[in-house]
Amino acid sequence: MNTNQICRAVMVLALSTSLTAVAEEKAVTDSERIEQYREMISDGNPAEFDEMRGEELWKTPAGPKNASLEQCDLGKGKGVVKGAYAEMPRYFKDTKMVQDLESRLLTCMTTLQGIPEEQITAKPFASDKKDSDISSLATYVAGQSKGMKMKVSTKHPKVKEAYEIGKRIFNYRAGPYDFACSTCHATSGVRIRMQDLPNMRSSKKDAQTAYTSWPAYRVSQGLTRSFQWRLNDCFRQQRFPEPKFASEATIALTTYLAVSANGAKYAGPGLKR
Repeated sequence: MNTNQICRAVMVLALSTSLTAVAEEKAVTDSERIEQYREMISDGNPAEFDEMRGEELWKTPAGPKNASLEQCDLGKGKGVVKGAYAEMPRYFKDTKMVQDLESRLLTCMTTLQGIPEEQITAKPFASDKKDSDISSLATYVAGQSKGMKMKVSTKHPKVKEAYEIGKRIFNYRAGPYDFACSTCHATSGVRIRMQDLPNMRSSKKDAQTAYTSWPAYRVSQGLTRSFQWRLNDCFRQQRFPEPKFASEATIALTTYLAVSANGAKYAGPGLKR
């Protein structure tokens, strides 16, 4: 076990102990106390380890082409990461596609470094046995927008189209339970166990708070999770077929949610139950 892993384990133990104490408080104050807890430990979020790992991956030559990602254009010029996440998803001329952060990183890893796409997408999410390079990269890049206002533009017709498709997906009911994203996220005052469910359809504040806290460290899993993972897990809970990593559907849904968060300051990487 290396130093980072030891430090992370210590932090996770402390976080878990604190969260248990919070959970034992009266139910009527759960939400307030959990928020206080998050503020209390915001300077010790284990996601910081993934940010550091992502920065190292960004700057280190890798792949068949032995190249770093420092020439990757995230929309603000080659190598510019500051503020990039706050303006994504966006349309990219070179791919002629609307891309979110993870799909754009996938493009850069395949074109600049020569890493086969299937190698990256075979297991794109972290597990307790293996880190995910693309998730760590996404955490690093997203963190470079912390404190900046979300401003995803829909001026390009392709982005506007993606937004409308994402809105339809958000409200589309299907599957064995006849669920939609809106089943859980379009009503105020709904919760699952200790977790308040944000009303992302009619509450601007909820939509902003929910989106701007991802990527996030999940205390219950001991892992930092990306936004693509969050969407995949939502589809899983609805009993939908698992979408392909960085699919048009997940990018469209991300576009809808990101635009809904416009005006809010990006506050991630976050910390979740």
